[in-house]
Amino acid sequence: MSGKYFGTDGVRGRVGQAPMTVDVALRLASAAARVLAPRGGRVLIGKDTRVSGYMFESALEAGFVAAGVDVMLIGPLPTPGIAYMTQRLACSFGVVISASHNEYEDNGIKFFDATGSKLSDGVESQIERLIDGLVVTQESRHLGKAIRIDRSRVQYQEFCASTIPAGMNLQGFKIVIDCANGAGYKVAPRVLADLGAEIVPIGCSPNGRNINDGCGSTAPELLQLTVSGVRAQVGLALDGDGDRVVMVDELGRCVDGDQLLYILATARHARGELKGPVVGTVMSNLGLEHAFAERGIEFCRAQVGDRHVLAMLNEVGGTLGGETSGHILCLDKTTTGDGLISALQVLAVMKHTGTGLAELSAAMQKYPQVLLNVRVARRFDPMTDPKVIEIAGDVERRFNGRGRIVLRASGTEPVIRVMVEGYDAALVKQGARDIAAVVEAVAKRQ
Repeated sequence: MSGKYFGTDGVRGRVGQAPMTVDVALRLASAAARVLAPRGGRVLIGKDTRVSGYMFESALEAGFVAAGVDVMLIGPLPTPGIAYMTQRLACSFGVVISASHNEYEDNGIKFFDATGSKLSDGVESQIERLIDGLVVTQESRHLGKAIRIDRSRVQYQEFCASTIPAGMNLQGFKIVIDCANGAGYKVAPRVLADLGAEIVPIGCSPNGRNINDGCGSTAPELLQLTVSGVRAQVGLALDGDGDRVVMVDELGRCVDGDQLLYILATARHARGELKGPVVGTVMSNLGLEHAFAERGIEFCRAQVGDRHVLAMLNEVGGTLGGETSGHILCLDKTTTGDGLISALQVLAVMKHTGTGLAELSAAMQKYPQVLLNVRVARRFDPMTDPKVIEIAGDVERRFNGRGRIVLRASGTEPVIRVMVEGYDAALVKQGARDIAAVVEAVAKRQ
């Protein structure tokens, strides 16, 4: 859904500007409590490392306690860790304060239900209808309480480690781990070290302002240099809230979500453990689709966004899906996208087969792909404009059936995403530039 407050992944925006203000956070907490725990209950609140997380944590705590809901504060923990711990601690619902891969000036608030799943559009609509109302304060005898449970994150660490085959360890692996100075900076290195890996941590020194700043899954260049420099077998980079992962092979080359999905799917297929079709998105590389077809693996495309991938997996009876960005769903292991658990599954394949990441990913041939982000003042559907339709058609004809174009408005940022891929890298690059130029000109007239 996309309403006044909720977007494609909770409530998100620039700190200090609606909806990311203390006032809205307080009213959001009051509204969510009435919908998700109308007769009281308890909520788990986690966050990433943004400096603004402190004030939103306090505002949410106040709103929940006033509404009669007990609050458990677990501090910095990956988004999927909150999903798991919400269920583990039998909470009525969970809340994550994070803007994922965005800069520190942004922040967001998203929810999980009691099962550790994201809220349906219907439930979000119920909450949204109450946000603009008054904040509810119960009588003193019905107020909630708040406690800190920082040490409980060990339970999430143990769960992550349990997702690889029993008896397997990571001894013999030298792994560079980049946590984007974000939510995974404590738990991810500890899980890998506890499993016996030699770790080289980078992006594990958050200061409230350096989250996703030249590090993490959206900026893997430092990871690539470090893997080569320290002669590690592999590197992995999480994003700010830990639900995405990209990896780097022993040659210092980046391995994206499409390639990781290929590795996991083919390994499961070879063992006879792959259930249902694999689900990607409209942005998944054409090479992934062709590689699956060659191996008899059914592949479906959903709209961009993990909730759309999840919905299609449930619809087709699959357990494995993901996005190019590294947001991978292993529903046979956990309920939501988890960067660390996804990386552990890839490391388990490497350990089981004795094969390096470079060789495992080489079997999938990626088509050249260019993704350009055109910043706009107001989001709009680019494929409703005649000039954009005309240039897109022209570029598509250049590929003569051996390329794809995807144009869409981002659900989390004020940008239009222009994706072009095809057999010829030069045609792809020029085509993307041509389309982006027209989209930018159209955006200025909006």
